[in-house]
Amino acid sequence: MNDQNPNKFTHEKIETNQFLMIVLILLVISVGGLVEIVPLFFQKSTTQAVEGVAPYTAVQLMGRDIYIREGCYNCHSQMIRPLMAETLRYGHSSMAGEFVYDHPFQWGSKRTGPDLHRVGGKYSDDWHKAHLHNPRDLVPESNMPAYPWLESQLIDPAQGAKSMTALRTVGVPYTQQDIDNAAQELSNVTEQAALIAYLQSLGRAFK
Repeated sequence: MNDQNPNKFTHEKIETNQFLMIVLILLVISVGGLVEIVPLFFQKSTTQAVEGVAPYTAVQLMGRDIYIREGCYNCHSQMIRPLMAETLRYGHSSMAGEFVYDHPFQWGSKRTGPDLHRVGGKYSDDWHKAHLHNPRDLVPESNMPAYPWLESQLIDPAQGAKSMTALRTVGVPYTQQDIDNAAQELSNVTEQAALIAYLQSLGRAFK
């Protein structure tokens, strides 16, 4: 007598039913993702800024927007992984508490160009100006494009307050005074100067 239940889950039934297989895979991934991700929202190391980390100034924030606009993240990571080869070259590995005010953060493992997480203070402003104008003047083997137009393009002073207001809605502790003063801070600031200010801020708090 055959006592097998035709409705019973078996490997054969799951593997031959594409819809059922997809549903079960998504279920497993969802549960695994929740178990891995949800606890991070309650850990101080991932939700509280490390000592010395502060929200970006208006100029640094606009520089960060330019960094994203020009696609710098396509070649440069800001995540130093805890591997000897990376820590010897770039410094202490990145910590989540250093990026609590970054929306979105610039983590990744892309290494077309060097990691920029702790580049702040490594070079002078003049070095960065020359590098942005023509990278090969300083690094002959560089394949980075030049960005000479940043030197003449001015920041829109009104954009700073808009960006700060938007970031305040997601938890960045900008005060109303910060927002009100943004336009004055950004008056006659070039895109090059803003980008350099952002680069010079990276990793400085940890140092």
